[in-house]
Amino acid sequence: MKISKFNHEGYYDPTPYLAFQNIPDPAEEAWKEKQRRDRLAKYRPMVYICSPYAGDVEANVAKARRYCRFAVEKRCIPIATHLFFPQFLNDNDPQQRDLGLYMANVLLTKCSEVWVFGKRISSGMAAEICKAETRGMPIRYFTEEMEEARHG
Repeated sequence: MKISKFNHEGYYDPTPYLAFQNIPDPAEEAWKEKQRRDRLAKYRPMVYICSPYAGDVEANVAKARRYCRFAVEKRCIPIATHLFFPQFLNDNDPQQRDLGLYMANVLLTKCSEVWVFGKRISSGMAAEICKAETRGMPIRYFTEEMEEARHG
């Protein structure tokens, strides 16, 4: 239905026009709500997985994989740089380790939250947590059993 900006005598009268423009169209509102729900259903925030790597590397990698799976089940995209970078960087070489930590910090800034797993905070994890705190990012703490824990 077309609404005129002019009254029945032909004079400019924007009040009724504006009033009718502000009446929501139920079909359009329903379509917008469906679009919003569809977007939310597809949206998955990136979360930075922060857990130990050094020490018992094999066990720590297995735990990090479980933490990533947990994040996926929570409808998130996990970023676990300590699973990725050791594929081509040597963690025992100080220069390559520093490069890995630098690149990890770059990826950390692209995430919406940092998820810290376990009781032990390694030096690398401490640097990541410090970076997240400096940026004011939300940090969530979890036990090794992936139960959310209070920190502080």
